[in-house]
Amino acid sequence: MIRVLLADDHAVVRAGLRALLQAQPGIDVVGDVVNGRAAVRESQRLQPDVVVMDIAMPVLNGIEATLQMQDVCPSTQVVILSMHSTKEHIFRALRAGAHGYLLKDSAGVEVVQAVRDVHAGRRYLSQRITASVIDDYIAERHRSSPVDCLSRRERQILQLAVEGKTSAEIGTMLFLSPKTVDTYRSRMMHKLGISDLPHLVRFAIQNGITQLE
Repeated sequence: MIRVLLADDHAVVRAGLRALLQAQPGIDVVGDVVNGRAAVRESQRLQPDVVVMDIAMPVLNGIEATLQMQDVCPSTQVVILSMHSTKEHIFRALRAGAHGYLLKDSAGVEVVQAVRDVHAGRRYLSQRITASVIDDYIAERHRSSPVDCLSRRERQILQLAVEGKTSAEIGTMLFLSPKTVDTYRSRMMHKLGISDLPHLVRFAIQNGITQLE
């Protein structure tokens, strides 16, 4: 039996995926969550075989959650679910450790095969992702993304900051003092060469950190 956890902030998507997967022989949906932080927590608790995870979720996006899951449940395979077919999104997901990448508009017909393939140790990429994108990934997988210059903590604070959280709110969520959050924020913006929030938001959207549009 393949045990699956669903992570998406849209209830209708979770319900649809649950109904589709639960109807398949040999697949059991063991839970569903609404953000990346909950996905990491529940993966550690439930130890699912596969997590089907949206990229654009509040609090902690799917790529950062995938990275964290390598530490807490390394045997769990991740299938990323996304509206984006850009190389940046795909590359970051694969570098984070995802073994599958599905486009949301075709997920209904592909998600079952994706779950079975990644559980069997194979990679699954949406049929609408062109071969040229895969070739580019193979050629460029050792090149760094602008996001790679940031630490894991800085990426967390980046997402929460562009989602409108104050330093005090971020500190409460991450168990840090507001002053420490401000230090991380200043260091992060210095590394990126960004001096104001609008440009920081634009950077976060372009690089798949958040989906504020």
